[in-house]
Amino acid sequence: MNAKLVKRLLSCSAAATSIAIGSIAWAQAPAPLPAPPRIAPPPAANAAQPPAGTSYANQLPETRRTVQRFTLTPIGELDGVILADGTEVHLPPHLTTQLAGAVRVGDTVTVQGYRSSYVPLIIAALIADANTGQTVVDNGPPPPGSRPPPPPPGMPAPGAQQTTVQGKVQMPLYGPRGDVNGALLNDGTIVRVGPREAYQVSSLLNPGQTLAVQGWGLTTSYGKVVDAQAVGPTAGQMVQVAPPVPAYGPAGLPPH
Repeated sequence: MNAKLVKRLLSCSAAATSIAIGSIAWAQAPAPLPAPPRIAPPPAANAAQPPAGTSYANQLPETRRTVQRFTLTPIGELDGVILADGTEVHLPPHLTTQLAGAVRVGDTVTVQGYRSSYVPLIIAALIADANTGQTVVDNGPPPPGSRPPPPPPGMPAPGAQQTTVQGKVQMPLYGPRGDVNGALLNDGTIVRVGPREAYQVSSLLNPGQTLAVQGWGLTTSYGKVVDAQAVGPTAGQMVQVAPPVPAYGPAGLPPH
């Protein structure tokens, strides 16, 4: 046998051996491990909280106090209560009827909700009155069209009258985001100011500050509210905090 033929046979034999070994190794290779399950990261400190009115409501921090007074929106709806320790409890105004029927001033209530870390405010998911045995739960916004439309921009609520009040601030009031939107005076009057304007005149809304207010006053069975148009330390030092009321025709429409 010549040398070239021997060399070719040896080469083919080596190749066959390599293929056989590879096949055995492939057959014996362990199956790949399954991918590890994905684990969601913990929520951030400022992550959105679960909606009110769900099973989460009963898992929220609880506060038990006496109701000192109701808080009012500029058009006279109820948007919460103030507790005896000065904590403001906020509920959306569409729950006005339920809140008025369930809670009375002087009653002890249990509130479950989110407490602000920097102002005395609780965004309530549930408020239960120990005296009446009734509970108000925030199940989210009402269906579209189920509430009457608000007054046109710049127009007062029905029944409101131009008024000027002056008194000392008992405490600032807050919106659901924790922004200042008015003040409670020592005589119980609720003063409402837009959040942007309230920020600009925030020094006038501090406890003990003398505050003069001119605006649309509305007296209800739950208290008095003034939708401020101008505020100042005295009646002679007021600054405008709301645009002038537009001139509307007799049908409530802008003149042509």
